[in-house]
Amino acid sequence: MHGQKRYGKRSLEGSLTLDAFKMVWKLISEPQAVERLVGMRISVRADGGRNRELILEYPFPQKAIKSTGLPHFPERPKFSAKTIEAGIRKAIAAGYDPTSRGKALVFQVPEL
Repeated sequence: MHGQKRYGKRSLEGSLTLDAFKMVWKLISEPQAVERLVGMRISVRADGGRNRELILEYPFPQKAIKSTGLPHFPERPKFSAKTIEAGIRKAIAAGYDPTSRGKALVFQVPEL
């Protein structure tokens, strides 16, 4: 690929401390249309050990749907550590335990 620019998938990741747990997060996917309109998805896991993964699935932005009914995909959805922290808190309130083991839990974050 000499002379060509390579464009890769945007990878965003970080960490935050939430109620004495150090949580590590990573962007899995941006909004897309697979079998349905899927919003941004972020993987969250308590740091260290083999802990249960939490996948935060945000709703597809309604303002991204054109008047024709066809989706317009935002190029770079905006989010922050506060957005992720709020999503984790909602998942914990719904029953997610960061120290448990098992299959990944997909939590659909309710719209604001």
